[in-house]
Amino acid sequence: MKSSNIGGQAVIEGVMMRHDEDIAVAVRRPDGQIEVGKSKFENPAKKYKFLGWPIIRGVVSFIMSLILGIRTLTYSASFYEDDIEKEHGKTDQVIDSTFKSKGESAVMVFTVFVSLVIAIALFIVLPYVISMLILKFTNITSSLLLAVIEGVIKLAIFIGYIALISKMKDIKRTFMYHGAEHKCINCLESGHELTVANVMKASKEHRRCGTSFIFFVLFISIIFFIFIRVDSVFLRLLIRLLLIPVIAGVSYEFIRWAGNSDSKLAAILSRPGLLMQGLTTKEPTREMVEVGIASVEAVFDWRSYLEGLDDLFETEEIKVQEKKKSIQEVIAEPEKARQKSTKVSSEKADEETMKWL
Repeated sequence: MKSSNIGGQAVIEGVMMRHDEDIAVAVRRPDGQIEVGKSKFENPAKKYKFLGWPIIRGVVSFIMSLILGIRTLTYSASFYEDDIEKEHGKTDQVIDSTFKSKGESAVMVFTVFVSLVIAIALFIVLPYVISMLILKFTNITSSLLLAVIEGVIKLAIFIGYIALISKMKDIKRTFMYHGAEHKCINCLESGHELTVANVMKASKEHRRCGTSFIFFVLFISIIFFIFIRVDSVFLRLLIRLLLIPVIAGVSYEFIRWAGNSDSKLAAILSRPGLLMQGLTTKEPTREMVEVGIASVEAVFDWRSYLEGLDDLFETEEIKVQEKKKSIQEVIAEPEKARQKSTKVSSEKADEETMKWL
């Protein structure tokens, strides 16, 4: 599998796709038409090289995803406000136009901050508090067991939260668009043309999904927190907060590796995250897939990509055939040696017979 390096997310009645610095959001408007907004999102690692170092790049990617996610969600929501009947005009760079004023940019920064605070409170502080209460009313002394309990509580809260919000009609439709996003990427990376029929057959699970990332953040945090052995409750909580960027960075590196590997180990380790995606991705309709395709085509030349895959597969097939030929030659060597030995022995026997006669 050759990675397409496409990433994305579901938005309100649409799909955002990103390739390199190009971003496109395709939205199904209330009148049934698909509108595509395009923009650029520069990676700060290009300007500051150290931001592209392993671990650090995971933290940068996480923050950028939050900012981009809120920006694109706000853009898609703009089609369903009270003034949706108005003409939107030219769509190029329309995503950026949503945040022209400094006031709106400040609102976005504030929203990102509030989102982080809520996430920390829900998935870091609350599980820790519950685990401390369990410790208070039990005789548990093992730090390993306590870390596992805290991790299980985190997973339970996450699963419960997703299961609860998935009951909402709008969230369920967003999860369906999430499935359309995955299917489009999987269709391409499997070597098939980006048509509605092909996309509908593709898997809605993908190793580079944000759901898998969150799962591994929760799982890896268990391993990290095992080694936090301080008596102060305040220090334990503070260390947990300070380790969040490190855990996010490590999780990003794992997702990055698993998303580009065909090894059995990567498949096994990715499986829990893929199972979690059963909560956040649903089977899309054909109309939703059309939106996903429109988003991909706005940022990615998938035809050239597939031509590259054909060349890659042809090269790999040649290598496989050469390897098979080499193996056959190795297997044939002992047989050739045996036949040669038999021939020599036969000739010697004939010579001895002739001498006797």
